[in-house]
Amino acid sequence: MKFRKMLVAALFAAAPLAFAAPAAAQNDAAFFKGKTIKLVVGFGVGGGYDAYARMLAGPIGQRLGATIVVENQPGAGGVNALNRIYAAKGDALQMMIVNGTAAALSQIVEQSGVRYDLAQVGMLGTIAASPWVWLVPKDSRINSPQDAITQGREIRWAAGGPIDGLSDGAWFTCEALKLKCNVVIGYKGSADAARAVMQGEMDAIYVSDTSALAYVGTGNVRAVTVMNRRQSRFFPAVKPIFEMTKIDANGAWLIDFHSALEDLGRILVAPPGVAPGQLKVLQDAVMATLTDKEMVALGEKTRRYIEPLDPVRTLANVRKVVSEPTAEDRKRLRAVMRLDKR
Repeated sequence: MKFRKMLVAALFAAAPLAFAAPAAAQNDAAFFKGKTIKLVVGFGVGGGYDAYARMLAGPIGQRLGATIVVENQPGAGGVNALNRIYAAKGDALQMMIVNGTAAALSQIVEQSGVRYDLAQVGMLGTIAASPWVWLVPKDSRINSPQDAITQGREIRWAAGGPIDGLSDGAWFTCEALKLKCNVVIGYKGSADAARAVMQGEMDAIYVSDTSALAYVGTGNVRAVTVMNRRQSRFFPAVKPIFEMTKIDANGAWLIDFHSALEDLGRILVAPPGVAPGQLKVLQDAVMATLTDKEMVALGEKTRRYIEPLDPVRTLANVRKVVSEPTAEDRKRLRAVMRLDKR
């Protein structure tokens, strides 16, 4: 009898705990109902990141029962906007679509103005990541990486900023293959830089394969190689760099490291310090949207491709990249990108 009373007492004591987790989850979900969430884009209106944000804002908002407003905050290649998100600690009503490659590299080489730690933000997931491609004008004498090596001519690469994918990708390629290069920054985005290559003003450009698909489609540029160990699904006839020429250990490290950066792709983040339950609600809404068949189909149709990666694996990729380089590696990367000479 005494044992039975003790058992009943224990069950009643445990009952509140059994209901606490569902109740807390409901409260976390209810927090977003009817609210307005700001989705920040660190670039101007009309670019690729802006297009992705506007495509995803409505569906994510519907799942949250909230209104998501896209806000463009261009400046310093997205660094300024990411700094603001990082400073908004605990604010679950803000999120940002980030160029993970550029954000991580800016942090690694300690670019002036960086005040965030990408490994500490609230990770919501990866939208997509692409291998990047080396493009040249259609009538270029460079038909392979080996041509560029043996010809020994200076190659002029079109780029936007000092760390924007285009410029750092070009510098990594030139260092890895020991090419003579002049990376010209100042173009207003990849479309403007690609136009310069199409018109013969520049000799090459380094872009994601999704962007390359559109540029090659004009018939004015062509792909030399995929700067990765994996094939591009959009360029099945174009071989990865490691299958086209011999690369020494130093060059291989540079290309592999930059490929790991590229694999971060487009990621969605929230400020650091968001309450775990609220962060989970955001993560679930984002991943439900990114894995929705109709959304994936829309991405294919509009060439805003979606190849999602969950928050756990996204964070693991970020942590590996930002923690892997030693102090000596960071110094070498700055030298490769000529950052100390600007």
